[in-house]
Amino acid sequence: MNPEYVEETVELAGHSLTIVRPASADELIDEEAFDEEEFLPYWAELWPSGIALAGAVGELDLRGSRVLELGAGLGLPSLAAALRGGEVLATDWAKDAVDLLRVNAARNHVALGVEHVRWDNPEPLLAQAPWPLVLGADLLYERRNADQLLELLPRLGADVLLAEPGRPFARGFLERASASWDVETTPSAELQHGGLHRLRLR
Repeated sequence: MNPEYVEETVELAGHSLTIVRPASADELIDEEAFDEEEFLPYWAELWPSGIALAGAVGELDLRGSRVLELGAGLGLPSLAAALRGGEVLATDWAKDAVDLLRVNAARNHVALGVEHVRWDNPEPLLAQAPWPLVLGADLLYERRNADQLLELLPRLGADVLLAEPGRPFARGFLERASASWDVETTPSAELQHGGLHRLRLR
């Protein structure tokens, strides 16, 4: 069954964009996919972390800089980075997310790359590493995500910007990351229990 879609207007990097997204993420739940990998369609939601990260990215000068977004979902941070001049690759493990982000980028005339990539098979990303800037919004909602990111991020680049709303596994992730990374946290109005975390590899 094809889900119904809604259109929303978002302000990114001084531009007004219209994006389409599923009206209800619940309609996209696939019991077989959940049984196999506990896959849920988180990508279909317009999460506060994506909005907060897009707002922060929209203030950066990224002209000529290569930018990677992990777990892009609807891809607001990637769209903002492209609008600020970045050469952007947005990635997600959900093929539907990748397809819809391509649609939204095209309908708003924003040039960026979009690829289906899994963190347990990151070779397409590592082949282009190091990335000057790596982005992620609300990636730490499961323990396995935190463990994978701790291993993967140093291989991708030395400058990471994460938006995090206060998920249970975030504190442990940041504590473990601080062994190798300098972590700077900035409060965000959208993320009352979390914040924007800038990680710089030592």
